[in-house]
Amino acid sequence: MSQDTSPGWVKPSRSLVTAAGRAIGDWRMIRDGDRILLGLSGGKDSLALLHTLHHLQQKAPVKFELLACTVDPQTDDYNPKSMVPYLAALGVPYFLESQPIMRDALRKLTKDSDSFCAYGSRMRRGILYRIAREQNCNVVALAQHLDDLAETLMMSMLFGGKLRTMSPHYLNDAGDLRLIRPFAYARERQTRAFAIDAALPVISDNCPCCFAKPQQRQAMKQMLAEQEKSHPRIFNSMLTAMKPLMGAPPS
Repeated sequence: MSQDTSPGWVKPSRSLVTAAGRAIGDWRMIRDGDRILLGLSGGKDSLALLHTLHHLQQKAPVKFELLACTVDPQTDDYNPKSMVPYLAALGVPYFLESQPIMRDALRKLTKDSDSFCAYGSRMRRGILYRIAREQNCNVVALAQHLDDLAETLMMSMLFGGKLRTMSPHYLNDAGDLRLIRPFAYARERQTRAFAIDAALPVISDNCPCCFAKPQQRQAMKQMLAEQEKSHPRIFNSMLTAMKPLMGAPPS
């Protein structure tokens, strides 16, 4: 794994860069002059996206700025403080926001993993929006990948009776921030392999919004993994099926 332009930076695999570049191009995610805030949990996916965006920043014809923000919900199993020196060494403007999200959730919700996950995700997103606005960012980058999109589709169909998935590129409700998912075409196994090969400082238990992994999503992950053994192109087929559900990129 080679260094990418400066100490600390690591060049992602060609396949990961290709997948991200294709999604960014197809959905017009990054535009000249963009100021992008990356939601950085410290998990393998967001760390992989950090290095991928930096690599593209050096190579792409468009010029954009990259910042990062971590939301600490103040749970015992999650400690993102190691990200402070890591981002400082990389030279990325970084914001660590600590808020008692789980304490608030305990007061408002029953101890159900899915409701906690939804509440935590909503609160984290609101904090990311606030930091983006304070730092004059116009784009928020999130690290969900194709596996996440496929699992979301299956959950929506089987448990919600709707055809829905995550959009790779859309405007927030207020209309002042664009949300992008550059890994929309990338597989989880690609981010995992890159994190291992590059020895990225992955933080364990990096989905702190849940006291346990949401059972529905984990069931979908296992089901798709079993199907992929017999049908290796299942995720390509699902991506084709999902594209009409994703809408058009913002103008």
